[in-house]
Amino acid sequence: MPEQTQTLPDVRKSVTVAATPDESFRIFTERPADWWPPSHVLVRKERAGLAFEPGVGGRYYEWDVEGTEIAWGRILEWEPGRRLVMTWRIDPNWQSIPTDEGASEIEVDFEAVDEGHTRVSLAHVKLDNHGPGAERVFKALDGPSPGETLERFERAVTNGPAA
Repeated sequence: MPEQTQTLPDVRKSVTVAATPDESFRIFTERPADWWPPSHVLVRKERAGLAFEPGVGGRYYEWDVEGTEIAWGRILEWEPGRRLVMTWRIDPNWQSIPTDEGASEIEVDFEAVDEGHTRVSLAHVKLDNHGPGAERVFKALDGPSPGETLERFERAVTNGPAA
């Protein structure tokens, strides 16, 4: 199969939070329910939780009240306090796909700005992998920074764990 050339640009957004890179990475990976947009749901019943399995090859996934799990993707890079890269298993209709075939990727970088502040950059890359209809995904993601996800993440850092 010939290598596909990228036609859609990456979507990059960032926010600066009042936490160290290590703290920011921990909040991102250990408390996704505190920042994950409530409209971003793949399970059919009421969502009961979200989790990241630490390390390369781990899943990030959600489960519903009946225990049904759906993986949003797999961890490709896991560098605490520095970088997280994962596949994003959705199709152009925002439905779950079962494998990384047809998945794009999400890169999250944590960079110290000064003592106690971190720039968190989130990029949706390889959007062409979604195939026909990928432009719809790009258009939905493209917009002003920081976007809903990073705005919610900044609030989670500022406000602490949800009750």
